[in-house]
Amino acid sequence: MNWGTPKDSPKMSYHPRPLSWIVVLVGALAIFLIYASFVLVSSPIGATFHGYFYGIGSSEKLDVSGSPINDASIDNKPSLDSQSSTGTSDSNIEKTDTTSNSEVDNSKSSSVELPTSEDVNKTSDVKLPPKPTTSFGDSVDTANTSLPAQANSQVDSTSSATVSVEAGAGSSNLTGGIRTEEPPSTVSNDQSGGVIIAPKETSTTSDNSTLTAVPESVKKPDNASNAGSVNSGCDLYHGNWVHDPLGPLYTNNTCPVLTQMQNCQGNGRPDKDYENWRWKPFQCDIPRFDPRKFLELMRGKTLAFIGDSVARNQMESMLCILWQVEVPKNRGNRNMQRYYFRSASVMIVRIWSSWLVKVTSEPFDYAPAGVDKLHLDAPDPKLMENIPNFDVVVLSSGHWFAKKSVYILNNEIVGGQLWWPDKSKQMKVNNIQAYAISVETILTALATHPTYKGLAIVRSYSPDHYEGGAWNTGGSCTGKVKPLALGELVENAYTNTMHEQQVTGFNRAMEKAANKSKLRLMDITQVFQYRHDGHPGPYRSPDPNKITKRGPDGRPPPQDCLHWCMPGPVDTWNELVLEIIKREYEGGSAS
Repeated sequence: MNWGTPKDSPKMSYHPRPLSWIVVLVGALAIFLIYASFVLVSSPIGATFHGYFYGIGSSEKLDVSGSPINDASIDNKPSLDSQSSTGTSDSNIEKTDTTSNSEVDNSKSSSVELPTSEDVNKTSDVKLPPKPTTSFGDSVDTANTSLPAQANSQVDSTSSATVSVEAGAGSSNLTGGIRTEEPPSTVSNDQSGGVIIAPKETSTTSDNSTLTAVPESVKKPDNASNAGSVNSGCDLYHGNWVHDPLGPLYTNNTCPVLTQMQNCQGNGRPDKDYENWRWKPFQCDIPRFDPRKFLELMRGKTLAFIGDSVARNQMESMLCILWQVEVPKNRGNRNMQRYYFRSASVMIVRIWSSWLVKVTSEPFDYAPAGVDKLHLDAPDPKLMENIPNFDVVVLSSGHWFAKKSVYILNNEIVGGQLWWPDKSKQMKVNNIQAYAISVETILTALATHPTYKGLAIVRSYSPDHYEGGAWNTGGSCTGKVKPLALGELVENAYTNTMHEQQVTGFNRAMEKAANKSKLRLMDITQVFQYRHDGHPGPYRSPDPNKITKRGPDGRPPPQDCLHWCMPGPVDTWNELVLEIIKREYEGGSAS
């Protein structure tokens, strides 16, 4: 095309040019655009555009390993304090104190299929610690079974009963050391679907960040490694105790509900570094407990801690953590402790149940009055009466099986602990076997309950750390100021056996459960065998004249090496509870 204006012409004229000019111009424009695009994408500005449209540039990498981001920092939900209560009103909460529970039908839930007394006599002998092989879902023979040495047992000090236990030994050492950085690990899948983590060699630096690695524990049920969650592949129970300079979530001065015997700092314990350790699984991180996140997650729901004095220990830990963001209303009565958090209509409950099964004190057959009779095939009726009112329960038991008691199965006396009047007869069930049966009984009752649709978390047997004797025979945990390292742990045969029998009862209940999603095992036993530093020891009271040192004869003062200081390691239990609840309600997992 050619544009031109002839001479002396007052107007512009149009003169066509050859078509080849059009082709040349279009080609030149295309070449220019291709070249310009190449330059633009190759330049830093181009990389910015590339990253904007396609994500992270090929030369970039995300680094999230060093970012301890708390859930609260990315939670944009409105503050719970500013939200109005949308759940149960005060008046409605009060009504639960007086509402009769007779309307709850427990006829189906209280019937548990357990071995008959005839079955108990039919099977082969059982060998107990260190590796018990007793199975309680089918049948048991204990005719030739000897009771294990019960090395470390202490029941709640508020009980008027006196507990007599025998000291015992039997231990094996593990190998390893203390780490100051997260150890690399070899991960493999076994045939049962569990995860086995073998830590590699350890290293030590002058850094204060110390990690104590925990190896694979005893065999767990199918859902133990993932806390029973189908939504997560992270094993919560193999990892490290990591020194945490951020310290605890509360102090003994900011929680008005902790039991004085667990108020270690208030009772004069001179060290406090035991408060500064956090549990870190090998495969993921458990976020620091966020009280507001918990309340929002549990909005309109009830969490119940059911069991012995260790259950109370954990419940008070939960209250202390939540107390930092909201002061609850005390709605309890003589039968049940209840604390109501108005902002999210959340209720925290505790019910005392030493054995989790039915207990009577009246004479039974040749067992006289005054001795507790445990009906091993019947769940605690008070517990079952209230269970439909709960959304999540955390169960704790085990230590009271060292207490004097009679065991009844299928309306027949089959054994006892510290009680067996006819020495010419063999007991059919000892205290450890009774424990497994009791766990199977209560969990089967919950899993088959017609109206309970909630979540049951079984916190595994809590280890104690009496060294050199039992709680009443000179056992001591004085002077322990940090977690044990690998190679330092002397495993307790009695603790391991109780844990294994608890897992046996759990597995039997899982086999009978129509809805297996109701049951979770929070397997803390071996993890906490390394925390001998977390108990009150001799610092059980604020008495300034209490004895905290060994006497001239070398005997230690009376002390508590069963319960846990607050704040302290027990707070980790509630971080694990929160993680399990998150997986259940959100379908997520630890990061």
